[in-house]
Amino acid sequence: MSQLKPASWSYAEEFVPEPEVVEAARRRGVEFGDASPVGTGAGAALRFIAAAVQARHVAEIGTGAGTSGLWLLAGMPEDGVLTTIDSSAEHQRAAREAYAEAGYAHQRTRVITGPAADVLPRMTDGAYDLVVVDADKGGYPVYVEHAVRLLRPGGVLVLDNMLWHDQVADPAARDATTSTLRDLGKSLRDHDELVTALFPVSDGLLVAVKR
Repeated sequence: MSQLKPASWSYAEEFVPEPEVVEAARRRGVEFGDASPVGTGAGAALRFIAAAVQARHVAEIGTGAGTSGLWLLAGMPEDGVLTTIDSSAEHQRAAREAYAEAGYAHQRTRVITGPAADVLPRMTDGAYDLVVVDADKGGYPVYVEHAVRLLRPGGVLVLDNMLWHDQVADPAARDATTSTLRDLGKSLRDHDELVTALFPVSDGLLVAVKR
């Protein structure tokens, strides 16, 4: 059993420094109140995964203020394109500003405004190297169903907040959000098409590779 101490977790969480442009996007996300940004550890993991799979085609469900998108773009090849979906036009304006401030050409991002449940069915099967889900938690099961379809073999699915403020690991926590995320994690763990791991970075990052 791991004897990881809080100090070690904090050290690992902040091991990769957050770039200034990402920090600025994080502040905007916090100000929105309904666009909670990914943690620094999770962001560094997203950058790492995007670089490891040389992800040229990435789909992100939940744009927020652009924090996770900046981490993803930093790991993607220079010709990679990030398709990001959010129902809030205000969030996406902030994200566009963040991408521009970071120096990314507008051709590198495809920003789609609308409910993900409406947008995802129109997207192409097997066309994406990486799909990241970080949106309303009640919608996760629907988003994940589409995400698996969108991934190519060898593509990677990433879900943020899968430990949900330490609630998922607590069997006494049975609120709707916690139960949804707990049940979804177990279903992905047992999914025949996926090889899955759950990493205790930030608020919990579930990562799965499509066979």
